[in-house]
Amino acid sequence: MDARVERMAEVLVNYSIAAQPGQWIVVMTTTLGEPIAAACQRAILQAGANPTVMLGSESLNTGFMRNAGDEQLQFVSPVTQLITEKADARILILAPSNTRAMMSVDPDKSALRSKAMEPMGEIGMRRTAEGTFRWSIAQYPTPAAAQDANMSLEDYEDFVYSACLVHEPDPVAAWSSLIKRQQGLIDWITPRNVVRITGPDTDLTVKIGGRTWINDEGTFNFPGGEIFTGPIEGATEGHIAFTFPAFLNGREVTGVRLTFKEGKVVEADADSGKDFLHAMLDMDEGARYLGEFAFGTNYGITRFTKNTLFDEKIGGTLHMALGRSYPDSGGQNMSALHWDMVFDLKEAEVTVDGETFSRNGEFVV
Repeated sequence: MDARVERMAEVLVNYSIAAQPGQWIVVMTTTLGEPIAAACQRAILQAGANPTVMLGSESLNTGFMRNAGDEQLQFVSPVTQLITEKADARILILAPSNTRAMMSVDPDKSALRSKAMEPMGEIGMRRTAEGTFRWSIAQYPTPAAAQDANMSLEDYEDFVYSACLVHEPDPVAAWSSLIKRQQGLIDWITPRNVVRITGPDTDLTVKIGGRTWINDEGTFNFPGGEIFTGPIEGATEGHIAFTFPAFLNGREVTGVRLTFKEGKVVEADADSGKDFLHAMLDMDEGARYLGEFAFGTNYGITRFTKNTLFDEKIGGTLHMALGRSYPDSGGQNMSALHWDMVFDLKEAEVTVDGETFSRNGEFVV
């Protein structure tokens, strides 16, 4: 086994979720992710905690979504509810065999399923804010993910482990250095109120005064490398053309363009996937409002890979999530949706209360 798999598992268990003796920790992945699931299991046992490993597959998920009726789509498994309410931590490891497996699923079915799972998301976020539940999402390199990134599997493995800093002699110390730099940005932006983004086909104003900025330390998402907050719900104005394709539930939407008025998306267009975009926006009232506003700060992630877990962290980008807010950021938006979309700042400028914060993808404060 690649030694970096063991190191990544150790960082996930001992740093990201900080496993403690006696805790119940659930590890979820696909059958392709079994090597890192096994490594996590060993690390959890060594920490004195109690692991439960659950393996699934895209074919099972797709088969369910295609064949389930409305009542079945709205059924929430007692197992899922028990994990959400009682587990001390959860590690979700992305290990796809087919990243487009869900492309043929009816968007209305996806929306109905997401709406049914909304209470689980609310419970998870509430417990996270209370400090009673920790979670982390990570990527295990697979051929399908490498193909999306236009890389060989070997190159993609190097990319993933480098972005996660597990190639460093002391990964935790490396994360501490990034966290310190991010805290400097947070200290500067926290007392301020209005963010304006100007760039190609983009002029957007977002109000963030009084909200809490979160330092992404590589705990809840792995890799980390962003600062984010919950913008004021009714105050986003203007338009934005997202640079990169947006991905959700195995679906790709390209050329997303949104117009906001009093915080709400009033116009939405896309070069492809428009029907899916509108189905998600119509999921519920909160889906048309921003729940998250963030800047990517991980300059170790050097390229777009069609994987939001990495793409939203690219140094010199920003991303916004339509839908549900994270309560600990001060956001109040409620929705079954949480959809991150990424905007490249390389040809843009960000000002905060009229002062330049970022120019052409570089932070200048």
